[in-house]
Amino acid sequence: MPVMGDGNDFIRWLGRDMSIKILMCLEDPSDLVRVSTVSRLWRQFVIENGLSKQLCLRMLPEMSSLAGAIEINNMIETEEVQSNNMERKILEKNHRVYAYLAQGLTSSMRTACIARAISASSTDNYPEETIDNTLDPRDRIRHSASYWSSEGEMDPSIPESLVYKLIANLCVVTEIHVQPFQAYFQFGHPIYSAKAVRFRMGHQMYPMERGGDAANDPAAGFDSLEDQYIWTYTSPEFPMAQENRLQKFKLPEPALCIGGILQIELLGRVQKQEMDGLYYICVSHVQVVGRPLSEAFDVEIHDPSGKFTLKYFHRGYQCQSPVVAPEGLGADTASWMQSDARSIEQIIERFLGAAAEDDSDDDYLPTF
Repeated sequence: MPVMGDGNDFIRWLGRDMSIKILMCLEDPSDLVRVSTVSRLWRQFVIENGLSKQLCLRMLPEMSSLAGAIEINNMIETEEVQSNNMERKILEKNHRVYAYLAQGLTSSMRTACIARAISASSTDNYPEETIDNTLDPRDRIRHSASYWSSEGEMDPSIPESLVYKLIANLCVVTEIHVQPFQAYFQFGHPIYSAKAVRFRMGHQMYPMERGGDAANDPAAGFDSLEDQYIWTYTSPEFPMAQENRLQKFKLPEPALCIGGILQIELLGRVQKQEMDGLYYICVSHVQVVGRPLSEAFDVEIHDPSGKFTLKYFHRGYQCQSPVVAPEGLGADTASWMQSDARSIEQIIERFLGAAAEDDSDDDYLPTF
């Protein structure tokens, strides 16, 4: 990128609106951070127009319910703004938080994202056929079948659903894998798949800081599964094959799960059990593939409306909802996310710090 003099600076020449359109054509968040280091004018332009936040919203529309962002070691409340200097600090804080967030959204690392099972809409024989069995990739454990089974129904159109807690309150999900169960112990080895699947992501109905799970809280007073959660993302329906294999359903675009709750809707039944003439759905294994955001990020749900605040825990401060390693995978995932957070900070602070030191020359360009 060449150094530009005043006469050739397109931000001055084209004006605000057209310059924003040009800069928002950038797809890599690192490029937007580099733009802010070209000169003091460019850095001010990126910060004052909230381009890092706009990039995050474009990458993940689920963030449209965002009420604000907080940098934990530098609490600045908008109600306390009394001067241009304070307004400037708030803009810079937002720029830092969203720059870190956007960088984290582009990570290519993929991992298993389920921490534990929460509940199923029904279970035939509990605990032998509990939803917890779906976390194990094996369909036989110690010579016994391992799977979840719904209750039987006369009507094959009645759906079922499975709910899981992900390893972080903010996860970018790309794929969900579901394997129907084949009853090898029944005549003909029938496969109890669903006709189709659909996925929802969201958070508990009440503010998350209250703690616990709505599904396990008898005082919550919910009448059904639908009353317990707010869904901020719903996928299209995917047809399911009546085959004994791990079927992979890739989302049209990566989706941000805000609140760490994922629901798998199993739509329609195809297999009738010979002994009672009822339709069942059985699942042997479920995987959620994606990436938790850096452990430095957390989310606070304000109320059932779904508005939330993004929290960024700067280095030296501990996130209140750390990444939880998936069951059976150890603590490697959490350790990786901690190191990932540190590397992201180092990269971005290097770029932002270079521009921050430029107090006199609008044509400064740091060397990379």
